[in-house]
Amino acid sequence: MTDTADRADTTETTGTAHWQAWQDSWDRQQEWYMPDREERFRVMLDMVEALVGPAPRVLDLACGTGSITDRVLKRFPEATSTGVDLDPALLTIAEGHFAGDPRVTFVTADLKDPDWRSALPHGTFDAILTATALHWLPSEELAVLYRQLAPLLTPGGVFMNADHMPDPATPRIDAAEHAHRHAGMDRAKAAGAVDWREWWALAGADPALAEQVKQRFEIYGEHADGDTPSEAWHAETLRAAGFAEARTVWRSPSDALVLGLK
Repeated sequence: MTDTADRADTTETTGTAHWQAWQDSWDRQQEWYMPDREERFRVMLDMVEALVGPAPRVLDLACGTGSITDRVLKRFPEATSTGVDLDPALLTIAEGHFAGDPRVTFVTADLKDPDWRSALPHGTFDAILTATALHWLPSEELAVLYRQLAPLLTPGGVFMNADHMPDPATPRIDAAEHAHRHAGMDRAKAAGAVDWREWWALAGADPALAEQVKQRFEIYGEHADGDTPSEAWHAETLRAAGFAEARTVWRSPSDALVLGLK
């Protein structure tokens, strides 16, 4: 895997504007799948402010390009953020995008590794935030991860996970929503929207990312191997993992944002 020093060298030679463009491109690609993506981020940050205040120490879990960190720092200039991920390509973009910002650090770690927390800076966090990332973990592994999170939080700290969380009790509603949403995606695609596979092809064609993209697919393969349990499962599992309270704080027809309070 390309290490952090190698990625830093790449960042310096390409410039921050290059990585800002890739960050923006990633956001547009994600918004094709989730037109309400910014709304879930808004509610997430509202709850951060409500529960831990406007200067949180944040752990951006499975951070990708740092989409959450970007929004945290724009809303809370006194915040700090540590991003953790295993994807060398997305981390390269994140490190380039935030180059020179002393509020931000990035850590390479595999959340499936029982010892992944040892790579983090010392101390605890006020908020652990993640979005559209942990669905690649099977439920039993996600339950293990949830048990590892509460000790990382300060008393009264908050964990939030926004992801696809279907309701198994409403298959007809889910099917209708899926068909309606995908019809809109098809229209956007016809107008030039880039999907996940096309985005990765473009990234792999960038000389500054080609090697990292190759390594990324060697790590993850083509598809995630996880599943998408319901929001009720997430809340129940968080309580069993040591969180004092847990419930949904935002819901779309297909996705949910579940909050656990230590």
